[in-house]
Amino acid sequence: MTKKLVDCMRTCVRLWLVALVALVVTASAHAAPAPVVVIPLKGAIGPASADFVVRALARAAAGHAQLAVLQLDTPGGLDLSMRSIIQAMLASPVPVAVFIAPSGARAASAGTYIAYASHIAAMAPGTTLGAASPVQLGIGGTGGEPSRAGKEASAADSKTDSQSTETRKQMQDAAAYIRGLAQLRGRNAQWAERAVREAVALSADEALAQHVVDLNAADIPDLLTKLDGRHVRTVAGEHVLATRGASVETLEPDWRSRFLATITDPSVALILMMIGLYGLFFEFANPGMVLPGVAGAICLLIGLFALQLLPVSYVGLGLVVFGLGCLIAEMFLPTFGALGIGGIVAFAIGALMLIDTDVPGFGIPLGLVIGLALFTALFVFGVGGVALKARRRPVVSGAEAMTGSIGVMLPSDGAAPGSGWARVHGERWRVRTGDAQALPAEGARVRVISRQGLTLTVEALEALEAIKAHEAIKTGHP
Repeated sequence: MTKKLVDCMRTCVRLWLVALVALVVTASAHAAPAPVVVIPLKGAIGPASADFVVRALARAAAGHAQLAVLQLDTPGGLDLSMRSIIQAMLASPVPVAVFIAPSGARAASAGTYIAYASHIAAMAPGTTLGAASPVQLGIGGTGGEPSRAGKEASAADSKTDSQSTETRKQMQDAAAYIRGLAQLRGRNAQWAERAVREAVALSADEALAQHVVDLNAADIPDLLTKLDGRHVRTVAGEHVLATRGASVETLEPDWRSRFLATITDPSVALILMMIGLYGLFFEFANPGMVLPGVAGAICLLIGLFALQLLPVSYVGLGLVVFGLGCLIAEMFLPTFGALGIGGIVAFAIGALMLIDTDVPGFGIPLGLVIGLALFTALFVFGVGGVALKARRRPVVSGAEAMTGSIGVMLPSDGAAPGSGWARVHGERWRVRTGDAQALPAEGARVRVISRQGLTLTVEALEALEAIKAHEAIKTGHP
């Protein structure tokens, strides 16, 4: 009896286990697929966009997304920013698909490298890919001259004598870099090198036919439908995408990315630096105002932080600072405009040379440079003119205002020996004469020579006029 009961219980347990396993399998089969994260990247690739993409990929990994789609539309960007994005993509445990979209978009220069580095590359109809030569990539954005030297090799495939060694180094490095990415992802390495050396480009259909991209798709939903069931290998291992019907989350730039994008605009960085220098100038010229000094220091630090993220020519930066210094010195030194004019010229040349790259979106407009130079010139010469007029005006307050004033002698009742009283500017003052001269009589007009405390040193006005008349007769100039 006991044995039959035990067998019955074992059978029940087995049935329950089978039912539980079937329930788990059914639930797993009907569970919603992991989400897909879309990261829009539009415009020139710089420090702000690189920071945004790197943090977005980290967020996709933290949220256990099954796929990150980098929707790309860029004319190119800076080399350092591009490499930051590529390093984040190669190290991402989440598969990254670069989708050049919408129709009419392009992935030129740095965008070509990013597309080659992706696990999956796709293009929408009417888009283009290519033109990845170093001159467009902004190689050497650390303050030197590489981007200027890159112009010599924009269309060069052969090593000619006119090319510098540095130019050839940049070309070889860029070609090797994109060739390595092509070999890593199994894409067309030969065309990748041509894109670097000859700046060639492809349409969506041509890129698919030459195995530069993996597929073409009309939009994000079409892309996810075509990627369903695809096997992708990342640093975390093999992944099987289940993108059909997956939820899509679009990550937009947050306040940090927008702030960084604003201050790393070369024009904004230049304006911030100018505001900072002028704020510190006002604080040093008028100690105790506090507000100009604090605001100027903040603007100067933010401007310098932005400039150190950009490919800055230090010669241009030095000219800008020198020019502003000359303009400030013009307010204090009687150079009659020589320092001011020199400062304007130095500032304008330095501002044009400030950003050492030809990448679209990272230049300083000529109109802005002219406008800032004219505004600064008007400000400096206007303040200098006001200061010069103020220096020529007579003093109207304080002890110095009494010097040269005319008064009338009063009765010297109660005055100490050698001193008396006089009315000057309607006020009663104790007066005395210098050089042991006798005090003028009551009612005589006197002129104030100096002031010491509440005592004025005076001289008789009639005697002074007589002396002047005598000298005029002697010299024959009445």
